[in-house]
Amino acid sequence: MNNRKLPGGAMTKRPLHFIFLLDASGSMIADGKIEALNHAIREAIPAMREAAAKNPGVQLLVRAITFSTGARWHLAEPVGIDTLHWSDVAAGGETHMGKALELAAEALTEEHMGARALPPVLILISDGRPNDDFNSGLAKLMAEPWGQAAVREAIPIGSDAGLKYLQRFIGDDERKPVPANRPEALVERIRVVSTAAIQIASEPLKRNPEPEEPAEDAGESIW
Repeated sequence: MNNRKLPGGAMTKRPLHFIFLLDASGSMIADGKIEALNHAIREAIPAMREAAAKNPGVQLLVRAITFSTGARWHLAEPVGIDTLHWSDVAAGGETHMGKALELAAEALTEEHMGARALPPVLILISDGRPNDDFNSGLAKLMAEPWGQAAVREAIPIGSDAGLKYLQRFIGDDERKPVPANRPEALVERIRVVSTAAIQIASEPLKRNPEPEEPAEDAGESIW
């Protein structure tokens, strides 16, 4: 049977930009946190692919920023989720979270996003408190319309994470950042938060659904 073409050609997918903002400071070396973070992201990728597959009109494009002393692109060009292969992040240095927010803001301009993009997803993961100008970085992010429209989630690693900063990044007092205190919990947090955020961003006309709230980690903390 011949395939019929719709008037105007095949429907093009709408881009959904997904950006990890990852703490790669020196404190992430302790207790295997950076290894756990890399493992958790690799484990989350199949679930992200599945979430994207459930939304055939969406093109999920992934990037990653790391921050330590300064901030830099770990994945500078948007990579389709179907071809994404994770390269491990190394740790060392300070916690310049504000610089990471500035770098994300530069990527969320109208010029870079395009007119047809869905609300972007930003996932901030950290085990500490910023020691640069967090307020300036957040202000630059929120000055961009796409920064305001973004689905913003945060995952604290361990009990020393700066929860008040992560809460301000989320920007919604109804959603609290729940710490991951063990490697297994970090895998689950990233999987649940990432896939739920993709689902929300894929349905811009249905803004009521919220990410599944992760349960408190009942296991013994090692971080």
